Amino acid sequence: MKRASLLAGLMALALALGCGSAAAADLLQLKAAFIYRFAQLTQWPPPPAREFTYCVAGDAPLQEALRALAQTAGGVHIVALSEPQRASQCQLLVLGNGVRGDLRRWQDALGDDPVLIVGENPESFRNGAVIGLVIEPNGLAFRINQTESKRRGLAISYQMLKLAREVK
Repeated sequence: MKRASLLAGLMALALALGCGSAAAADLLQLKAAFIYRFAQLTQWPPPPAREFTYCVAGDAPLQEALRALAQTAGGVHIVALSEPQRASQCQLLVLGNGVRGDLRRWQDALGDDPVLIVGENPESFRNGAVIGLVIEPNGLAFRINQTESKRRGLAISYQMLKLAREVK
């Protein structure tokens, strides 16, 4: 039941962006909401973390939008990363456009760790991120690399797979 309400919230946010012209701040808030929901609709292998850590590399404004969104949730930590060596502390890693060409370095640093990698561009999806956020004419969409999620030991919910623009 909880997943159904999360799914409904994600769909409402997607529709809100598509219904009008959104300012950059609105787009950041929408991206942050999508990323926050991605974590809630993903299952990590045991043991569960005591504190969930979202890491953001290459996108300081998105980090701040996530921090503002997560203030109400307990047990959530937002970390800015500039180097891949610290990425193993993350459960979810957002690779912003500022690190666009460095996806391979981040993946090498993580190895097979169960980290949900979210890229902010179509190239990241094609090059091994688990989820790629894509801005489309009708709003924000996402693509899921199911092969990469399974390799990392992550289980993406069926509801999220149904909403994805593309699953490979």
